[in-house]
Amino acid sequence: MARIEAFRGYRYASDDADISSLCAPPYDVLSQEQRDALEAGNAHNAVVLELAPGALDLETPRNRYVTAAATWEAWKRDGVLVRDEQPCIYLLEQCFEVEGAQHRRSVFICQVQVRPFADKVVLPHELTLPKALGDRYRLISTTHANFSSVFGLFNWNGDDYQHLIDGIKEGPVAACATDADGVVSRLWLVQDEALIHRIQEALDGECIFIADGHHRYTTAVAYRDAARQARYGTVDAQDLPGFDAEADSEYTLISLANMRDPQLVVLPYHRAVKAAGAFDAAAFLARMGGLFELEMGATQEDLDACERGRVAFLMKVAGMDGLVLARIKADVDLDAAITSEHSPAWKRVDYAALQELVLGPIFGIDPRDAGTLTRMAYSKRVEDLDARVASGESDVAFHMRPIMMEQLQDVSLSGETMPQKSTYFYPKLPSGMVYRGME
Repeated sequence: MARIEAFRGYRYASDDADISSLCAPPYDVLSQEQRDALEAGNAHNAVVLELAPGALDLETPRNRYVTAAATWEAWKRDGVLVRDEQPCIYLLEQCFEVEGAQHRRSVFICQVQVRPFADKVVLPHELTLPKALGDRYRLISTTHANFSSVFGLFNWNGDDYQHLIDGIKEGPVAACATDADGVVSRLWLVQDEALIHRIQEALDGECIFIADGHHRYTTAVAYRDAARQARYGTVDAQDLPGFDAEADSEYTLISLANMRDPQLVVLPYHRAVKAAGAFDAAAFLARMGGLFELEMGATQEDLDACERGRVAFLMKVAGMDGLVLARIKADVDLDAAITSEHSPAWKRVDYAALQELVLGPIFGIDPRDAGTLTRMAYSKRVEDLDARVASGESDVAFHMRPIMMEQLQDVSLSGETMPQKSTYFYPKLPSGMVYRGME
C-alpha cells in the first residue's frame, strides 16, 4: 500500500543543536506580526522560505515564490543548509503538556510516494480550500522543495513500536527546538538500513490517514502530475518505457505518527455561530428539543460522561447563564434524520451531526457558501468563543468533544471527509527541523 523511503534531508549547519531561533510554527497559523518577529529574531528562520516577502502573483517581479527560490538556493550555496550525506528516516519527538499531563509524541519524518486520493492509499479526512492550494502549489513549483511536511497517521504493524523508538533515542540528538508554547522538539537520524527496513515493513499493507496538511499533500499530487506531463507528455506515465519511479517529484515529505500511540493527542475544535437575523434563545432551544435531550446548568464533566458514538455537545447560549448539554435522543434514527448521502459512520460524528441538524437547518450555514461561513468562528479555546457570545459577536458557542481515531479512520476509509476544523492535532509540527529538496 503506502510506500515510504529514506531521503537526504537538508538541515541547518549549526554548531549548536538548539535551533529554536531557526524553527517556526506551520505557515497557516502565523499572523503577519508573528512571521515578522520570527524573521527579526533570525534572518535564517524557516518563515523566510515558507512565507517569503513579495506579492502572491507569479507575474509580479520579485514575488514571494521567486524570492523563496532564490533564498533556498543561496542558503544551500552559502552553507546555511547542509545536505545529509546518506539517506535517513528522521525521528522527531515532541514533549508537551496538556491539562497538566505530560506527553511525548513521536513521528517518523520520511518521504512518501505520492498517490491520488482515489487510489485509497493516502486518505484525507477534511476538505481543502482552493486559495490555499494555489499558494502552496506556486511555492513548490517555483522552489522545487518541501519546506514543511504533511502530518500522517498509520497503524503500526507489530508490537515493537516503543522498543524501536527507545532504541533510536539512545543515539545523539541531531537538533532540538523549543517553541513559544514550551513544546520541545528533538530530532534523531535513523541511518541504519535494518532499522529503516523495519519502519518500512511496519507500513506494509497499511494506509496513511492525513491528520494535518491536506493542502500540502494535494499540492504534491498536482506537482507530481505536472512533472509527469512535462517529462512524458501524460499524467498516466507509470507504465511507459523509461518511467522513473524514483524521481523526486514522485514523493513528498511526510511525518508519520502511530494511530495506536496513547501519546497522540487530538483536541476538539469548538465553534460559534451568529444568526442571520434576530436571535431568539427560547425559540432556538425549543427547536433543538425536537431531536436533542437538553440539560440546563451542565458542565464539561457531564459532556465527558456521555457515551461516545451518541452525538453530544455543550452550548453557551446568548442571554442565558451556564451551559446547556445537548444529547441526541435515544430514539432518533440518525440515518433518517440526516438526509444527505453519507455513511452511518459520518453521521455519528459530533461535528457532522451538528452541521446537518443544527448549523444548516437552524442557522443557514452552508459549508459550500462562503457568505454564510462569515458568521462562523472556530477556536480550540472555548473561553474565546464564550466571550464572543457574551459580547454579542456570536449567539451560540458549541463546546465539542475530540474526534476518536476510530471515527477518523472509518470516515476516511468510506471515502468521505468530515466538516472542516473537526480535528486539532496538538502540537503542530515545527518547520525548519529538516527540509527536502527536489533537485
